[in-house]
Amino acid sequence: MLKGKKIVLGITGSIAAYKACILIRELVKYGAEVQVVITPSGKEFITPVTLSALTGKPVISDFFAQRDGTWHSHVDLGIWADAMLIAPATASTIGKMANGIADNMLITTYLSMKSPVFVAPAMDLDMYVHPSTQANLEKLRSYHNIIIEPVEGELASHLVGKGRMEEPERIVQELDDYFYPKDLAGKRILITAGPTYERIDPVRFIGNFSSGKMGFALADECAKRGADVCLVTGPTYQNCIHSNIQRIDVISTHEMFEAVQKNFSQCDAAVLSAAVADFTPIAVENTKIKRGDDDFTLKLKPNVDIAAVLGKQKMEGDKRRILVGFALETNDEQIHAEEKLEKKNFDFIVLNSLRDKGAGFQYDTNKISIIDRESKVAYPLKPKKEVAVDIVNRLATELN
Repeated sequence: MLKGKKIVLGITGSIAAYKACILIRELVKYGAEVQVVITPSGKEFITPVTLSALTGKPVISDFFAQRDGTWHSHVDLGIWADAMLIAPATASTIGKMANGIADNMLITTYLSMKSPVFVAPAMDLDMYVHPSTQANLEKLRSYHNIIIEPVEGELASHLVGKGRMEEPERIVQELDDYFYPKDLAGKRILITAGPTYERIDPVRFIGNFSSGKMGFALADECAKRGADVCLVTGPTYQNCIHSNIQRIDVISTHEMFEAVQKNFSQCDAAVLSAAVADFTPIAVENTKIKRGDDDFTLKLKPNVDIAAVLGKQKMEGDKRRILVGFALETNDEQIHAEEKLEKKNFDFIVLNSLRDKGAGFQYDTNKISIIDRESKVAYPLKPKKEVAVDIVNRLATELN
């Protein structure tokens, strides 16, 4: 939701100043308008010419633009901006911000800012852990500044990571999240993603080509909009970004069923985007099956139908839960989707077809239709992140 937002980017004299180029690129990619304000020491690490080329705007560093009395108004910048981001923020700049020492254009702009301020500290470990730095950071928090640091569980949990500037992509993600509508705040959403693997022997399995991209995009979108997300995922290389996502990794359909059953009753909605294996081997060998000269026969039995079970349970207890299904088809798409909608008792179903170029497994794009008992809405081919927005918009309508 950074599209059209006006961002003042403050850059200070840190070795991490080179990352400002990546920050600007990401902000512009999200559709933001960026105005750089840089300290004099910041210009020792990165040139204003480079920054101006990336933003399309002259870089502001001094109070006076020329010797004729033309000056830069920090007050106007404070009114213009939708947010201010100071990254990297050195210990010196943080100290000046905390104590109102307005001796450069960046600090005066900060003190005039009417919009939220985000701060990404960048310094070595000794400076970061010093009591004065920590006290200044606490002051900034008490002033309602938003401090962006590496999350616990990553490098920040180790001494080597303390004080380093958070990666630009995650900083921009924090800003984007801030401006997102929180229409799912207070809701708990269960999402399944990826494939399931059914073991044949210790080294082989039955599976499918699902990458999990669609399910993870849905989880991220729901989390951005304020929901607590329980993401049950089969084997995938996808990573969670948002802290509102609780990830549960499973392998088989049975394991996914157990995880879903454990969490469904506490949820307001479930979105079943996983490509669940319909069958599993009757017998699993304890040792690797060796190649032979004869044909090999593998006997399968049906797996538990997770969607059908949830369809029966969604009205249990003291509240009604919204249940969303997916249908990936190769022929007679709408007929099969409508049958599945009724049979599984979904509130609506998301249909896509392998016959549509760029849709289905492995792609970063998808082309869907949302079908309920009264209507069908078709969407064009889009990146899966944008498809997730369409699906969650519909989900939010059902929940609210």
